[in-house]
Amino acid sequence: MRRFLVIIVFFFVVGSVFAQGYKQSAGIRASWASPGLEYRYYTGEQHSFRGLLAIRNRGLQLHALSEFYQYDLFSFSYQLVFFYGAGVHAGFESWDEISEVNEQRRAETRSAFLAGVDGVVGVEYLFYEAPVKLGIEVKPYLDFFGKNGFDVYLPDFALTVRYLF
Repeated sequence: MRRFLVIIVFFFVVGSVFAQGYKQSAGIRASWASPGLEYRYYTGEQHSFRGLLAIRNRGLQLHALSEFYQYDLFSFSYQLVFFYGAGVHAGFESWDEISEVNEQRRAETRSAFLAGVDGVVGVEYLFYEAPVKLGIEVKPYLDFFGKNGFDVYLPDFALTVRYLF
């Protein structure tokens, strides 16, 4: 009887630990244009704030995004989540500028401040067995400052992996 009681208490404790919700996640964004590390803080089931530290154009950018979730969009799976959002970014980028002086080519590294706005749309799969989310997203952005001044980049596709805690 004592063993039976210990087993019941064990399963109750383990079940309650795994049933707890998550408030944060940290992960990796694998992208050709702007890969990086990200952190999310979930304010509820349908909203989160995301901070992304990305590498782009030999520079570093910090992105701040507000994201919204829809869990019941796909009737065939409640683990598949649609999300969308918008935000801002700031940082710097570097490039080489080649000039010719007295028939000699010279490369000089230049840097510029970079700032703009972002949008994001994607789909995530939430694993119930482990605290992990896998996602596919597109994050188009507009730069207002930088090497080219006003610049638009639409196809910033990425695969994401996040650990929930």
